[in-house]
Amino acid sequence: MTSSPFSASPYPVIRLKPKANAQTIRGGAPWVYADELVTDRRTRRLEPGSLAVLEDSDRDSIAVVTINAESKIICRVMDRDPAAELDQNWLLVRVHRALALREDLYDAPFYRLIHAEADGLPGVIVDRFGDVLVMQPNAAWAEKASEALAAALSEVTGATTVIKNAAGRARGLEGLDDVSTTLIGGHEGLIEVPMNGATYMADVEGGQKTGMFFDQRDNHAWAAKLHKGGRVLDVFSHVGGFSLAALAAGASYALAVDSSEPALALAEKGAEASGVADRFETRKGEAFKVMEALAAEGELFDLVVADPPAFAPNKQALSNGLTAYSRVGSMAAKLVKPGGYLVLCSCSHAADLTKFRQASLRGVGRAGREAQIIHTGAAGADHPLHPALAESGYLKAIFLRLD
Repeated sequence: MTSSPFSASPYPVIRLKPKANAQTIRGGAPWVYADELVTDRRTRRLEPGSLAVLEDSDRDSIAVVTINAESKIICRVMDRDPAAELDQNWLLVRVHRALALREDLYDAPFYRLIHAEADGLPGVIVDRFGDVLVMQPNAAWAEKASEALAAALSEVTGATTVIKNAAGRARGLEGLDDVSTTLIGGHEGLIEVPMNGATYMADVEGGQKTGMFFDQRDNHAWAAKLHKGGRVLDVFSHVGGFSLAALAAGASYALAVDSSEPALALAEKGAEASGVADRFETRKGEAFKVMEALAAEGELFDLVVADPPAFAPNKQALSNGLTAYSRVGSMAAKLVKPGGYLVLCSCSHAADLTKFRQASLRGVGRAGREAQIIHTGAAGADHPLHPALAESGYLKAIFLRLD
C-alpha cells in the first residue's frame, strides 16, 4: 500500500482569533478564512497542505484541519474529531462511503464519485468513467496526497486508470500548478458514456474539465420529457448534453450550438453512437450571435435550452453576470414557439437561485413572453450538498412554459 502523505500526530496547533465564531465550525462549517486565524510566524511556516489541530481562542480543540497560508480559505476541516489519525486507512474509509452512495443511485459506473467537502474530502473532485477515474485535487493537501488518493480510489473501485486533471481556476487560488498527469495506468481515446438513453463521448484527457458534466443528468432527463416529437435548440451545448437526451426520447430534430469545435465534434460522434445522427445538427459560433441569427432566420423551436458557462464565478462578477443571464433569457425566449418550453441554467456560485431566476425572468419579460415556472432543477444526487456550504449547491435550472 502507498505510504501515507500525512504527517503523524500529534499535529501542530493553530488557533482562531477571539473575534472568530468557533460555533460555526463546531456547527459544521468546513472552512476557516484567513482573517479568522492567528497567523503568526510559526503558523505561516507550516507547509501548504499540512495537518494541524484547530483550537478556539480558549484553547479548546475543535477539529483536525489542513492549512494553506497562501489561500484565502486558510483552513479546511478534515475531521471533526481532534484526536483523529489521518492516514491511508482514513482515505479508504472516505472513498468507500462515497462509493456506497453512488452504487445505491446508479446501475452503471458513470458518475461524480467524490464531490469535495460534501464527501468529506475537501477540494477533491473525482468523476468516474467505468474503469477510468479523473481526479481534480483542488486543495494543497490533496495535491500533496494525490498519489495516495489515487491508490485509495483504485483499491476501492477497482479502476485501472486514475488521471490527475490540474486545470481550473480553483487550483490557482490555492497556489497550485496546472500540470496534468496520469497517476495509475493509462488511457487513450474517447470513452462512451451511457446516460438517459443516449451515448455521449467523453475526452478524459483533452476535454473540458474532467471530460463530462454529470451534474446535468437529471435536468437532461426532465427536459427530454418536453415536446418529445418536437424541434430542440441546445445552446452552449458542449458535447450535446440536452440535445442528445431529447433525441433519444423522440425529438424530431435537434440543433447544438457551441463555440468549441472539438466539443461539437464529440457531440456529433455521440449522435452517431446513439443512432440519431440523421436528426442532429451542429452550428459553431458565439452563442449570442447564433441566437440572433436564428431569430433573423425566423427559426422557432418547441424546446430551447441555454446552459452557459459561469457568468458570475465570484461576487465581483455578479452584477455583470446577472445582466448576461437576463440577456440569455431574452434572446432564447424569442426562439420558443407559443406553448413551447425554455430551460435556463446557471452554474455560477455567486448567483443564488433567487437572483438567477429574477434575472432570467426579466429577460423573458423583455422578449414579450409570458411564462409559467413548471420545474426547478439542481445537480444530481451524485453531487451532494454540504449542509453548511452554499457553494456546493451551485447548479440551478429553471423550466418554463411560454405563451
